[in-house]
Amino acid sequence: MSDRVILHGCVLSSMPMGENDRRIVLLTREEGCISAFARGARRQNNPLSAATSPFTFGSFEAYQGRNSWTVISCDVQSYFTDMLTDIDAIYYGSYFAEIAEYYGQEGNDESDRLNLLFVTLKALEKKTMSYEMIRRIYELRTLVINGEYPDFFHCVISGTTENLHSVSIKKRGAVSDVCKKEAGDAEAVSDSVLYALRYVTSAPITRLYAFQLKPEAETVFCDFLRRYRNRYKERHYHSEDFLP
Repeated sequence: MSDRVILHGCVLSSMPMGENDRRIVLLTREEGCISAFARGARRQNNPLSAATSPFTFGSFEAYQGRNSWTVISCDVQSYFTDMLTDIDAIYYGSYFAEIAEYYGQEGNDESDRLNLLFVTLKALEKKTMSYEMIRRIYELRTLVINGEYPDFFHCVISGTTENLHSVSIKKRGAVSDVCKKEAGDAEAVSDSVLYALRYVTSAPITRLYAFQLKPEAETVFCDFLRRYRNRYKERHYHSEDFLP
């Protein structure tokens, strides 16, 4: 048996294997996104039963085999039990976990992706803002982690930081007043919306959901990011079909 290690992470998905086991996908700080088996996790009263449910954050004791990892035990940090009483929150959480699983890579440093998922599930649990707002923030910050995201700090045509009052989906970012016509699809946004777009791309992850927009600004913010995401999305996620 390989040496046992402690992996700090979250269960993204879980499925039954055989009569008593489970196969889980873990997003971890140390090893990135990995598959692991939990022997006996489906047996009644097995301590791994609850610890291998989706959205479980904790410290997983595990060892690496030839083709996969095996989880031995878990010290649970959070089950997000309050979130699990709201079916809509569960659907959104499943969507966020599916995105994390799609982009997470084994062997990569996925600390930012793990932290993003944690604070996002916390936002769902605490209902700090609308679920639609949480969704668009999560999607945009995921683009930041992936390294391909719109630039809201400079005009994407001229590079200037002055007179930025519009955004462009086609050009992927902010557009100055002088360059609006050249952008082709530039649409005016308020200073508060532009500030929010900048904030989401640059704020510390721990403070990501610590702002508010007035209802009309939130509508513009969410609508722009919805259309931006639909223009550049790489795939359709199964869990999207269950979102309100």
